[in-house]
Amino acid sequence: MNKPLKQHLIDPEICIRCYTCEMTCPLEAITHDDNNVVVDAEKCNFCMDCIPVCPTGSIDEWRIVTTPYSLDEQFGWEDLPEQKDLGDSGGEVEALDDTIEALLAEAHKGAGGRSRAPASAAKPTVNLYNLGKPATARVQGTYRLTSEESGAEVRHIILDFGNQSLPVLEGQSIGITPPGVDAKGKPHLPRLYSVSSPRDGERPHYNNLSLTVKREDGGVCSTYLCDLKMGDEVKVTGPFGATFLMPDDPSARLLMICTGTGSAPFRAFTMRRQRVAAGASGDMVMFFGARTPDSLPYFGPLNKVPERLLKKHLVFSRIPGVAKEYVQDRMMVEQEVIAEMLADPATHIYICGLKGMEQGVEQSFKNIAESTGMPWEATRDVMRDEGRYHVETY
Repeated sequence: MNKPLKQHLIDPEICIRCYTCEMTCPLEAITHDDNNVVVDAEKCNFCMDCIPVCPTGSIDEWRIVTTPYSLDEQFGWEDLPEQKDLGDSGGEVEALDDTIEALLAEAHKGAGGRSRAPASAAKPTVNLYNLGKPATARVQGTYRLTSEESGAEVRHIILDFGNQSLPVLEGQSIGITPPGVDAKGKPHLPRLYSVSSPRDGERPHYNNLSLTVKREDGGVCSTYLCDLKMGDEVKVTGPFGATFLMPDDPSARLLMICTGTGSAPFRAFTMRRQRVAAGASGDMVMFFGARTPDSLPYFGPLNKVPERLLKKHLVFSRIPGVAKEYVQDRMMVEQEVIAEMLADPATHIYICGLKGMEQGVEQSFKNIAESTGMPWEATRDVMRDEGRYHVETY
């Protein structure tokens, strides 16, 4: 029997094919085919650079093996194999576990980690369309959400899929492949965008969905999407994401924290509750940060959502003559509300938006929890294990 070793793997069911880990790996140990993103055991040296950049935790998978899984084996997976029974291998397995755990503790540094789907969430469809066989969607509508004066162009884009089936749940993403090639002459990889419409479509029972897209300076795909016209066709992969999902439980309470276009999945959550609740209370609370009201996507429609369905805390950091305020600041102002929700086992927390927001939000949760005698890290980890704590930042 060969000496046991720890192999780094990626969960193909949870991976959203954003390719961030592949672009980050200094050893080019991460690669992909039309289906999966995988780790080459012959190149990986456990540097852990890929761990903190993964938005889903799909990168945080390990198996103890005597013969590493090959790239071809990994390319064919739809889900991860179970850990094999290696029999009696003395203290070697325990030593491997200790080494990896120490490396992971340093790599995670905070709120990151593997998420789990809510227990009541619907079963998601994943990777129905891939790089080799993408779906083709047609632009049904494109509307600017922010003012010219705001300096930020954010667009609401509606894509129609005709007779192609694309079942998407709230919280999932799709990949958009821009035309052309990169600086190395290779075709562009898809960019991931969260779907901002509920599962039954932007318009109920029509085979369409919507995206919320901000034009980024030098952004290849965001520029491509924001320049699209009615009737243009786009190549789509996905859907992706098996954990950042909405519970299918009307009694579940949702605490949502976002910045900018991180609001996309929460728009889908809210519309789903609006259509299903039919006048009932939604028990949803959202903290939404932006520079100014005219740079906040969906500012007008958000204000029309009834407070009984969604309690809104709109926070702005660049209003002239007004002190800067960020979502973590408003969380502290509303700490009694948050503390009560943290203590309720029906609460689900979702954090989405710019990665730079994570540390401040994490610290506010820590301050609020510990002010009531709850150890935050333990509370957060229990919620994550129960499928009630989700972070997706970029």
